[in-house]
Amino acid sequence: WLGALRFDNLALRSLPVDASEEGGPRTVPGACFARVRPTPLQNPRLVAMSLPALALLGLEPPAADPAAAEAEAALFFSGNRVPAGAEPAAHCYCGHQFGSFAGQLGDGAAMYLGEVLGPRGERWEIQLKGAGITPFSRQADGRKVLRSSIREFLCSEAMFHLGIPTTRAGTCVTSDSTVVRDVFYDGNPKNERCTVVLRIASTFIRFGSFEIFKPPDEYTGRKGPSVNRNDIRIQMLDYVISTFYPEIQEAYSDNTIQRNAAFFKEITKRTARLVAEWQCVGFCHGVLNTDNMSIVGLTIDYGPFGFMDRYDPEHVCNGSDNTGRYAYNKQPEICKWNLGKLAEALVPELPLETSQLILEEEYDAEFEKHYLQKMRKKLGLIQLELEEDSKLVSELLETMHLTGGDFTNIFYLLSSFSVDIDPSKFEDFLEELTSQCASVEELKVVFKPQMDPRQLSMMLMLAQSNPQLFALIGTKANINKELERIEQFSKLQELTADDLLSRNKRHWKEWLEKYRVRLQKEAESVGNADAWNTERVKVMSSNNPKYILRNYIAQNAIEAAENGDFSEVRKVLKLLEHPFQEAEGFQEVKEDAEEEGATATAAVCSQETRSRQSYCSKPPLWASELCVT
Repeated sequence: WLGALRFDNLALRSLPVDASEEGGPRTVPGACFARVRPTPLQNPRLVAMSLPALALLGLEPPAADPAAAEAEAALFFSGNRVPAGAEPAAHCYCGHQFGSFAGQLGDGAAMYLGEVLGPRGERWEIQLKGAGITPFSRQADGRKVLRSSIREFLCSEAMFHLGIPTTRAGTCVTSDSTVVRDVFYDGNPKNERCTVVLRIASTFIRFGSFEIFKPPDEYTGRKGPSVNRNDIRIQMLDYVISTFYPEIQEAYSDNTIQRNAAFFKEITKRTARLVAEWQCVGFCHGVLNTDNMSIVGLTIDYGPFGFMDRYDPEHVCNGSDNTGRYAYNKQPEICKWNLGKLAEALVPELPLETSQLILEEEYDAEFEKHYLQKMRKKLGLIQLELEEDSKLVSELLETMHLTGGDFTNIFYLLSSFSVDIDPSKFEDFLEELTSQCASVEELKVVFKPQMDPRQLSMMLMLAQSNPQLFALIGTKANINKELERIEQFSKLQELTADDLLSRNKRHWKEWLEKYRVRLQKEAESVGNADAWNTERVKVMSSNNPKYILRNYIAQNAIEAAENGDFSEVRKVLKLLEHPFQEAEGFQEVKEDAEEEGATATAAVCSQETRSRQSYCSKPPLWASELCVT
């Protein structure tokens, strides 16, 4: 059935490909791609496949023999056999990682197989991620493991079904081949199964692809592999714009500078809209380096990502992001910073003064416009666009923060709030809303001090006596955060569950009254209030998901798969294909307060509790111990 793949590898015809036969990690100058061969795996087998993603390629597995279809997918999408017409290659790019220029990076574990023509004539680049060593693997082995592959596979598809621009994932294939990984970088390595994900996108070219021409960086001293090759920069711009922005190529065919400016303006606006979409579903990317930013405005490279559970504007999903550079509330400004680095990489084909002006004029305005439009839909404000709406959204988020509200579930519940709700139903609604706020036990886990008191005392003394040395080993922000944790943790020792509930209800009552007044204005502006309310609920229901890929859901699927049971991965995939709908046949489990209290001390649950699955409830306490790096 995979014989249906029709390849037409335009990128390799349009951009320079390294002619060297030399294997192993090396610098690749003067090229955008280097030819490679996937390294075979022992006994590949299919974990899961996404039928909607494979349909983009014109593929439909035969229903008559599902076992044979799975075996064929495992063979070809593990890299053990290369499809006819594929030309495996690794893409060369550079990047600013955590703010510093890292020099040559490139596809260290991913391989371009080629471009497949879909049934409607559209072109899809397909990649195998985890298929073995490439010239860009550096000291690594070119492999990915089961846990990270399942997370990327599921989240790629989850984001698509949430309506957010993203790369797709067609299959996830694991094997008996193993590699050693130190999961938490703590000196406890273990063997893990090599796993490969089939990734699909119009292109995997990224901002960092244009940084291969960068001269030695003034801070790191590193440089791109193709310094002074402006001819290749021109080739890349011609290819990217004519292939992925044809309307811009057509409109400015006789003026290259204007064409490049229009392209930069469009990618600026797409990126602003993309990050606005992330903010509206509580998605944190985790590693927003310039090499993880798509040149066509897609979410790309799913690593230590996370959907926020309890609303915290400073939420950091990546356990290795010690400074919080890529925190949830910093994503908009970081993406703007990354666009600034892209602007630098386009010089001299686009003067910096031109691109900087575009960035300042377009990015913030586009982000704020799209963010507010989306938030209005999430709140059911479908008739009027009032200036006060921005404040209403800010106050909602502030209320969520004060009460430790679950970001996804609070928004989902708001569709059942109505303008003329009667007092008894209002109390029921308030009860339901506050049940989605953090318990005393959860807050104790959140605010548990992280530093040894002696270490903190030493750091505070050092900040006073030797600020220069302190600046090298710690940050004022981190120390202030720890002091805040100590203060909050101390207050929590005195707080009862009843006190917390009473306080949370008071906060939510205040905001809900403002929301009711705003909805009243909507209702008064229409002729038919019933029709308006029906439409309002419909819009809210299609913009506030019930199901997202929470870390604990992914973890349960990973643990089952590591024990040879792929059914949970497949079940979660099906659930995420319909994030806005009530799923039939999915058991919901809500842990009661007594059980939470009993497990709070250790902040972990017994395996029995943990094995019971829930898909839309707040995370269980053991989930707070999950660390993704």
